[in-house]
Order: sequence, then C-alpha cells, then structure tokens
Amino acid sequence: MHRASRSRFILSPVAHAALSLVSCTVLGLGHGGFAHAQAPVASPDPAQPPAASLPGSIPRRDALPGQLKSSPMLAEKPPGGPGIELPTFIYGDRLSGRPELETVIDGNAELRRGGSSIRADRLEYDQPTDMVKARGNVRVNSAGNLYNGPELEIKLDTFEGFFTRPDYRFLQNNGYGAASRVDFIDDKRLVAYDASFTTCQRGEGPSWMPAWIVNASRISFDKEADVGEASGGVLRFMGVPILAGPTFSFPLSDKRKSGLLPPTFGLSTVNGTSATIPYYFDIAPQRDATFAPTVMSKRGVELAGEFRYLERTYQGELRASLLPNDSLRNKTRWSYNYLSTGTFNTGLRSVGALGFDLNLNRVSDNNYWRDFPATGLGGSGNGLTQRLLTSDASVSWGSGFLVTKLRAFKYQTLQDVDSPIVPPYDRLPQLTAAYTRTNVPVAGLSGLDYSVAADYTRFESDRLLTRQPNANRTFALAQISRPWIRPAGYITPKLMLHSTSYQFDGPLVNGSRSASRTVPTFSLDSGVTFERDASFFGQAFTQTLEPRLFYVNTPHRNQSALPNYDSGLNAFNFATLFTENEFVGNDRISDSNVLTTGVTSRLLVPETGAEALRVGVAQRLRLKDRRVTLPGEVPVSERLSDLLLGATVNLTPAWSLESTVQYNPKTNISERATVGGRYSPSNYRVISVAYRRQRKVSEQYELGWQWPINDLWGDKGQDLGAGRGQGPGRLYSVGRLNYSVPDKKLVDVVVGLEYDGCCWIGRVVLERTQLGTLSRVGGGSTNTNATRILFQLEFVGFSKIGNNPLKTLKANIPRYQYLREQSTTPSRFTNYD
Repeated sequence: MHRASRSRFILSPVAHAALSLVSCTVLGLGHGGFAHAQAPVASPDPAQPPAASLPGSIPRRDALPGQLKSSPMLAEKPPGGPGIELPTFIYGDRLSGRPELETVIDGNAELRRGGSSIRADRLEYDQPTDMVKARGNVRVNSAGNLYNGPELEIKLDTFEGFFTRPDYRFLQNNGYGAASRVDFIDDKRLVAYDASFTTCQRGEGPSWMPAWIVNASRISFDKEADVGEASGGVLRFMGVPILAGPTFSFPLSDKRKSGLLPPTFGLSTVNGTSATIPYYFDIAPQRDATFAPTVMSKRGVELAGEFRYLERTYQGELRASLLPNDSLRNKTRWSYNYLSTGTFNTGLRSVGALGFDLNLNRVSDNNYWRDFPATGLGGSGNGLTQRLLTSDASVSWGSGFLVTKLRAFKYQTLQDVDSPIVPPYDRLPQLTAAYTRTNVPVAGLSGLDYSVAADYTRFESDRLLTRQPNANRTFALAQISRPWIRPAGYITPKLMLHSTSYQFDGPLVNGSRSASRTVPTFSLDSGVTFERDASFFGQAFTQTLEPRLFYVNTPHRNQSALPNYDSGLNAFNFATLFTENEFVGNDRISDSNVLTTGVTSRLLVPETGAEALRVGVAQRLRLKDRRVTLPGEVPVSERLSDLLLGATVNLTPAWSLESTVQYNPKTNISERATVGGRYSPSNYRVISVAYRRQRKVSEQYELGWQWPINDLWGDKGQDLGAGRGQGPGRLYSVGRLNYSVPDKKLVDVVVGLEYDGCCWIGRVVLERTQLGTLSRVGGGSTNTNATRILFQLEFVGFSKIGNNPLKTLKANIPRYQYLREQSTTPSRFTNYD
C-alpha cells in the first residue's frame, strides 16, 4: 500500500474507509489495504478525549449530530473561489487506485468537495482530468439541489458533464421533475431532455398524478438567472393542456427577468370582456418597465405602460395609458400618474442638498372616473379614480433648525352635471418656512420650546365657480411654551401669535382689496397619571387613571369679511378636542374661552407593557360663545359640547374590540358612532365587523372575512399557506360586504373563494363598487355601479394566469393574508445529507 505524505486516514466505527485528498493529492491503495469491515480500528486512549473532540481533528461519522442547527459556521455560500483549491473527501467500503492517477470506491461510495456531494454504489475519480464517474443509485447534492439516477459523469471543478435518466429537485422553489438525460453546462446551468417539471409534491398511491406539470422535449434551467425555458413544452392542469408553444420561459424564483408576463383576463360591466398581455423589461437592477396592451370588447385597444426606477438618492414611478379611439365615447382617452421623490446636490457648500417630491395626475376628460373606475395597468389597479386629481410638486431645504419648502399644487376637477363639485383653490405657488427649537435656555429660564412658521400662498380658481377673488395670503405663527414633565404628570403653558394678511385680485363685498388679522392665543395643557396593581379575569394588570385638563383663551377678531380658501371645521375626535384652533387651515382662527376635560384609564400587561384595555371620555366646556364661523354658519352658543367616549379592548390576541361614540347629552342621541370588532384565532382566519353611523348623513354595516370553509364541517385539516402541505387542499372564503341602511342595499361588495391545492391556488372574486348617482328622465335618480369578476390560477413556483385579485383583497379585507408569503430564502442545508 502506497501512502502520500499529506494524506490522512479516518476509520469510522461502522467500518467505512475514508481518504482525505488534501490539495488534490490522491492516495493510491492496493486491494490488501483497509477495504472491508474487518479493517483495524485504533483503540482509544482512556486518558484522552475521543478524537472527534480534539481541536483540528475530523469528527467520526457517528459523532455528527443528528439534526443541524443554525450556526455562524454554516455558510450559505459554499467555500471556494478563484485560486482556491478545496480538499476532496471520499468514503466507501472498498477503496483502491494509483497515486496521482485514479481512485476507485466500491460500496456506499461518497465524494464531497465544497458545496457538492456525490453518492453511488461505485465511484471512479480520475485526477488528471478531474472527472468523476458514478454508477448505481447515484445521488448528487449541489448546493441543496438534488439529482438522482443510474449513471453520472462530471468534472468536479467545472461541474460539466451528464446524467442519464435522472430525476431532480431544486432548492429555491422545491420544483422537481425527471428527464432521459441532463447535460450540466456548469454548476448554475443545465439542460434536461424529454423533461418534466412541477412543484406538486408526491402523493400516495400508484395512480397519483400532479395537479399541474410541464412536459417538454427540452428544458434549460439557469439557476443564476433563476429562469427555466421549455422547448416544445405543454403545461397541463388536471390533465388538460392549457398552455403550449414552441418555446416559453418561466421563473424559478421571484427574481426579475425580461419577457412576457402571464396574460390577465377580466369581465366588467363598464368595459366588457378584457384581455391584457403584459411584457416586462428588466432594464437594470435599479430600473424596470412594463408594457401592457389591453383589448376591451366594448372600447377597443388600450396601450398602458409603467416605468420604475430606484437610485441611491431618488426614486420614482411613471404610469400612463392611451386609448386611441374609445368606441363608446368616440374620442381618444388617456391618463398618467407620475410619482418621484429624492434629493439632489446643488454643488454649493452653503446650500447643500435639496429634497424634491412630485405627484402628477391627469386624465383626458370628465367621464374618465366613471368609465375607468379601476386605475392601473390593464384596468387592474387598486382603487377608484378620484374626481379631484391633484398635481403636486415641491422642493424643500433644511439646515439645522430651519426647514423651507416651495410648492405648486393644482387640482383637476372631474365635473358631473348631476353632482357638481366646487373646485378647491390651486396653490401656485406656496412657500413655507419653519424654525423650531426645543429645550432652550432663555434669560436664565431653561427648557423653553419655541418656533416661528411662515406661509405665503397664491390662491387661484375659477371665479365663476368660487364667487370670491383670487388672492395672495401671507400667514405667520410664533409660539413659545415651557413644558414641565415628570413621571407623575405634566403641565405646559403656551403663548401663540397668529398674523395674516391678504392681497385680493378684486374687491370684496365691502369694497376692500386687502385685509389683515392678528390673533393671540394662550393655552394650558396638564395631565396626571395614577397607577395601581389590579387583577381582572384572573390576570394581573397595571391599571392607570389619567385625567387631563386643557384650557384655551383666544380673543375674538372679526373675520366674517375674509374669504375662505382652505379652512374647515375640525373633525370631532380625541385628537382635535385638545387643540387650540377649532378650525383646520389658516383662514379662520376660532375665538375661544374653552376648557376641555378628559380622563383615560388603561390596563397594561406588567411583563410586556402591552395595552389590554383603554377607555376614555372627553368633553369641551365653552365659557363664552364662539362668534367666528365659516361662511353660511351661525355662532356656537352651546356651553357643553357633545360627550366623546372611546374604548379599545385587546384582552386576548384573538379578540379585538374598538368603539367611539359622540353623544349629545341634551337630546340623549348619539350624533356619531363607530363600533368594530375582530376575531383572528390563527393565520388565514379573520372575521371583522363594524357599524358606522353619522346622524342624518349615513349609516352602514360592514362585514369582512377570510376563513377556511373546511372548518365549517369540522375538518380543520392542514393550512397550506406555508406551501409545504401534501394533503388535500383547503377552500377559503374571502370577502367584504358594506350595507347602507338608508339605501336598504349592499353598496360595495367583494366576495370570493380561494382554493389552496398545495402546488396551485385558484382565486375567483366578484367586486361591485358604487360609482355615483345619475338623474333619471322625469325626475329621481339612480345609483351606478361597476362590477367585475377577477379570476386567477396560480401555479406555485411557476406562473400565474388570470386577473390578479390580491390587491383588491388586501385593500378591502382587514388583516387579509396572502396564502403564499415566503419570508426567508431556503438554506442549502435544507437538503444536506
């Protein structure tokens, strides 16, 4: 027996012989060496620990742990690289060969190098050519990708060779198949002949067939680009051919690639039957585009496109569509939406970088919102087109405590003769600046907060619709406060000074072309927190009691002659009750002598601080009438405001309740109420209900859900959302219903079914949305609706066919979960053996 000087022998207790070929040095062994079960094993020294635990030693095979665990030592990327020669490890029952030439292993043969391993009944390794020949029960593991077959010839370094009659399984998407022959081009690319591919995991019984499968005369797999390409291929679903072609490609992961995307089909009462065939352009890692022509049976051909970019300092997205000749309207229709945000360097050291934001929206005509209720490529967007389309462009700059912004804001108002809209004022331009300091010592008094904000705006609109002149408005606000904050409570006095001036393009009712206003405000905010240990429902909590007082005093300034460009009454909620101004915007400053009282109590989990329960009540006490009003309104003389009550309950992770009620103590009637609850015991199971009422305005009930229908007959089964189930599929019901009490009908409906068959998902969703009201001939009106059916067939790990309803489900159903969400990349050690 010949021995190379740098070789090491390892004998395992199960009598396998192993040879380590370090730095490609091969040891030749004669047949009389250790090659069978009676090979000698050195007796361990009782004074020494087992060899497997000695530093630098190679562990015995029986000493390896039975289950691998996460460790920094398990590198996902196999070792190696240019100029690095990796050692080769071989094991087997019988080993023979010639030094520097060949090695033959018979019986339980195994060879490992880097991230690859080869097992077979017999292995022949030719060192000069680096060629391995394997025969009998050959199993190859290449970075977690598995191949099994009778015969293999391959070069270890380049992974170039062939495999006869193999089956294969890929780590990235758990897809697998079989072929008459596989040619390995390298460790990332291979070509399979007379091949098949599917992600449906093998079931029981000899008659089992995958739900879907691709059969092709040739399939090329590029694992670096994560793309497969089938030549002469046919996709069969439930045994029925549904897609065939001379060649088509498919993804092996979620990695982007240029090419045709799966077609989408839709059915809508507005546009009829539609079909979209998108083409995706993977321009660069930070840029891509999609071109999506859509054929609509009622309107014609729409050309839509999307371009996206994501650079280091800026990002953006442009969407546009063009319908050259709408068959229903007999004119060209178009739309675009452009979003971009980022920073750019001016090159001036004193200025530095500027930030910018763009949000541009425009459509061709007033009827666009009605004819195209869903925005997005191919009419498959995620929401209704608004009748008020905003175009907003701004440039901002900040340095230290100073922030400035220059902005242009313009509306496109889509008018309807049956429901006209008074258009808001455009702001062309608006210039704002703010200087803010906190915890500043001033005149020996520390902890002061102060700020100065200024706003210059040019308001423009159509005089025939607004009936008040366009104007230039300058507004300034200075404020100073001194918070005293302690663990038990806080108190914050604040002084504010508002100053406003106007320059009008035309005279007001009183003949004036200018106006000004200066209003001071004093406020005092205070609160205290009490805590105690408490126990409810057999569980320990920390209970708090948090009373709060907020006083505001603002003298009256007559503002009745001033136009209103951007002001409105604040919504009545817990946030706005504790603010100095009862109006939003800068055209009205409320005169106030008001005390707002409130109290909140919470139950906190001591271990985590999580909030299990919150209840609160607040009310405003008016000490004098509010005389400042919006145009057309009357002064407010009520001394006590409505009572606001709120509660949030999260006693268990599965249940959640929330309620807000605005109660009028004089009439004993609730002016506004919102009550909602959610039950979600586990993944893919959620039911939410809500009731919303605003007296004399609206009253609605809402129900949303995602739930496995199998649960209804007690078949809890196995949720396949993780994508690993192999049993029978699960049927999920999904939807949201919005019922209007005044209209006595459902106004918005989303209902559907999802079937998770492990390797495929079927979705069908009906969506009906109320668009608006049309006047009838002879009087009266009728509501108009848009209805569409979304159908999608998803072959997991392969492709999707149909109109994607996932955005609709996610936007409408609270806490809806995708049935397929892969959060981590599979480890190559998943298939380690």
